[in-house]
Amino acid sequence: MHPRPCIIPAALLADRLADRLADGLAVPPAARRTGRAIVACALGLVVAALVAACGGSVPSPKPPIVAGTAASPREVNLIMKDYSFLPAVLDLVPGETVLLHVINGGLEVHDAIIGAAAVQDAWAAAEAAVAGAPPGPTPAVSVPPGLEGLRIVARSGERVDVTWMVPDAPGPGASPIPLVVGCHIPGHWEKGMQIPVRFVQPGDATAPSS
Repeated sequence: MHPRPCIIPAALLADRLADRLADGLAVPPAARRTGRAIVACALGLVVAALVAACGGSVPSPKPPIVAGTAASPREVNLIMKDYSFLPAVLDLVPGETVLLHVINGGLEVHDAIIGAAAVQDAWAAAEAAVAGAPPGPTPAVSVPPGLEGLRIVARSGERVDVTWMVPDAPGPGASPIPLVVGCHIPGHWEKGMQIPVRFVQPGDATAPSS
């Protein structure tokens, strides 16, 4: 059998600690009552700090997604850093229109390319060909027709806004083609600048920011 834990109420624990201190310091009885109150207050502060450190606060729920339209695009933030994207998953509704706010919070030039695997491969090859060209690859880099996807380039501290219609499923009952967000400035993809696109439905909660 496992021994049962001994749980001592905070008030009783405070009294015991105060009495131990008072015995050691030869504190008169009248002063012991004040000592108990001080110890109880200190224990309360310690417990509150431990609860906060253990995640005692409940995070606020994420707002449900309302699909964007051409007349009212849904605003979506995408932050680029050295070398990651935030959020870690990009939530999109198939066929919706979004207003992407792409912000480069890093020190280097980054691009955000949204597309399927073939799109990512095409941009990786195109940008590898201009590696080392200062201050980095520019939007003039191109890929074969049909493999463009969406490419957004931003320099350090720059924000670029783009209105974009998310690709819909190829047909009734079909699933959307999987998409990825990647940075193909040479070496950045390999350092972790790639996140998946998660297709969601209106009313779903958005993904966490990290």
